[in-house]
Amino acid sequence: MGDSDRTLPQGRTNWRRFGLAAGVVTTMTATVLVLISNGALAASFLVSGQQFKVSADTLDATGFVNYGWIDQHAGNSPEPVAIAAMKRAELTNLCQSVLTTLPVVGDISLKLTAGKETPVIAENMFVDMAQMDGNATFTNMEIGRDASTLDKGPPGSKGLQGLFSQQADKVHIEDLRQVAWATSAGTFKLSGLHMEISRGKHECF
Repeated sequence: MGDSDRTLPQGRTNWRRFGLAAGVVTTMTATVLVLISNGALAASFLVSGQQFKVSADTLDATGFVNYGWIDQHAGNSPEPVAIAAMKRAELTNLCQSVLTTLPVVGDISLKLTAGKETPVIAENMFVDMAQMDGNATFTNMEIGRDASTLDKGPPGSKGLQGLFSQQADKVHIEDLRQVAWATSAGTFKLSGLHMEISRGKHECF
């Protein structure tokens, strides 16, 4: 891309369909599993068997990268994911929910909210996604870059050589909706944090 700012027009993006269309998941799964089994690659942590939902009115991030990866469950089963990593992100009206169904008790919802008045701030954040939707605007976007050469994201945000990735200087997303397996961040500042557990289905979306 050139030195001048290039802002892509807004569009609704479904990262799950995008990753499948790019042919990332099948090739990446086989490659990463071989490296993990040979001890050449270690997962950061084992993920639970539950996905969680995240929503936000807006997300503004700098240093954005996106590439395919494999998470591991405690039983060592693989989980293909799309990593979205950002050097710094600000989210307004953040909601995170986990739904669990227990015998006899039924559905139990755990919901966390923050950032209604002051944005939530995350630095060096990694989100292991199954799906993401929203209206996105990228600045200085690079699509189809080799995942091993990513250089705009936080430290360690690179994929495997020969695999597909994309990156941008900035991203602005409205009406963010994510389904994820894991999130990690160097720092995570949650203003106006509220967390509650309740019976029934009370998810973010």
